[in-house]
Amino acid sequence: MGTQRVHAKSPSLEAVRARIDAVDAELLRLVDERASLAREVAEAKRAAGDDGRFGLRPAREALLLRRLLATPRQSANAQLTVRLWRELMSDSLAQQGPFHLAVWGATNPARVVELARGHFGAAPPLVPFAKPEAALAEAKTPGGVAVLALTPDSAWWGRLLVERTLSVVASLPCLASLGPQAALAVAEIEVEPTGGDETYWVTDAGSSAAKIETALAGDGVAAHLIVEAGGLKLFGLAGFYQRDDERLARAPGQLTGVIGASPTPFDL
Repeated sequence: MGTQRVHAKSPSLEAVRARIDAVDAELLRLVDERASLAREVAEAKRAAGDDGRFGLRPAREALLLRRLLATPRQSANAQLTVRLWRELMSDSLAQQGPFHLAVWGATNPARVVELARGHFGAAPPLVPFAKPEAALAEAKTPGGVAVLALTPDSAWWGRLLVERTLSVVASLPCLASLGPQAALAVAEIEVEPTGGDETYWVTDAGSSAAKIETALAGDGVAAHLIVEAGGLKLFGLAGFYQRDDERLARAPGQLTGVIGASPTPFDL
């Protein structure tokens, strides 16, 4: 007797659209609930007398995003997932107090503005600046974050060796699939490790990048040159390093130092 094949009937277009409408309604309900919880966080901080502190926590955000990306999904890719939650976190942060972006894009300002919006969402006001110094000054105001391009035409990051209250807190974009590292975000907040980080280290050593990388490797530090400008070199170090790390104290150069750290790309 022949084997009978049972073909599952495909849902009609109307049925699929009806299901999308239902999902949209549930999504809106959950997003609205999350926004309400963000207001409760703000009220709790005010009640605890902690409402004056900038609520940006890049390490906490990174751990959340990594957890989400590690969750099994059928169709939602990394870009969609990260973009959605970036917007949710941005709106939550904006409800808790001052939050604004200052952007210096060098020769490609449109790209850096795009990266800033992609990383920090649509909620914070954004102002472009013609000079990196002006953007960094804005990062020292309440709720300020400066997003600055990485370019061989400016060693703005060298200023963080003396601007000790400012630190690099994020690398943009946060997904390798969105393109190469093109900008860094700077803020007046404490940098925290996430378990998967890149530390930013500056040196004025005149030797080649390869020789500096070899010297650091001899002390167990994996490094790569990010950009060189104005007699300074900016390196990325694999892992999280404190400013007073003894291995970096022995590294080449007279004017050297850690200027911050960021989570590594989430899709590597």
